[in-house]
Amino acid sequence: MDAAERKEILSRYMDHSRRFEEVAARRSNGNGEVIPFTGPLRELEQEPTMREIEVLQLISDGLVNREIGVRLFLSEETVKSHVRHLLAKLQARSRAHAVAVGFRRGIIG
Repeated sequence: MDAAERKEILSRYMDHSRRFEEVAARRSNGNGEVIPFTGPLRELEQEPTMREIEVLQLISDGLVNREIGVRLFLSEETVKSHVRHLLAKLQARSRAHAVAVGFRRGIIG
């Protein structure tokens, strides 16, 4: 995923969020308050290593394990190991979730 695609996704998200808030305000007749979901950022038990952050950045660029291995001169099994550690450290359910967590925490940009 390149920067333009990320920008488009963020733009669509912001537009959806704005429309949701407008509808919620109309439904509550102005008496209710829309509580934005910010989700508490829990403290990570263990921070990702620099190599794991490199792997996460390449995942966010859309590369698969084999391509990441070639780029970083690692075996595919080593990349898989880094991905497993990332998922555990970021408490993520998938690669996509790990990327979202990485962006939200400012680990990758």
